Amino acid sequence: MTQLLSVLALLGTGVVMGGFFAVAITIVPALNAMPPDRYVYTHDLLGRYSDRVMPFLVLGSAVLGIALAVSTAGTARWSFALAAACMAGVMVVSRTRNVPLNRQVKRLRPEDIGPDWNDPRTRLRDWHLVRTVFAFAGCTLAAVGAVLA
Repeated sequence: MTQLLSVLALLGTGVVMGGFFAVAITIVPALNAMPPDRYVYTHDLLGRYSDRVMPFLVLGSAVLGIALAVSTAGTARWSFALAAACMAGVMVVSRTRNVPLNRQVKRLRPEDIGPDWNDPRTRLRDWHLVRTVFAFAGCTLAAVGAVLA
């Protein structure tokens, strides 16, 4: 059972990390290059699907990490516990930083953006990079735990 849960934890953290990495190196630069009205429109389109999936993947990966930390010993235990903590870091950054900023953008209509618009793209990028680092560390630690379990 430990092997199955280890594989699932590694898959979950890997999908989160890969998704965040892909967004960081492709989507964020593209969004930042767009005029504000096009950015708001595109942001709405992109968030429709990942907003439903990512919280489940992040939470599921954290729960698996906790379960594996409880059921293993030694360095594997610590690796899984730290992987779960990293995924908790992803959740905290997402819920307290990215999600509120994303909701602000979703409430906008492209035609309502004026010259005094407080553009959130730099803050969104910066917080996205923080949670990407958490996800990368979580995936790495889950891999170490899986190897050692």
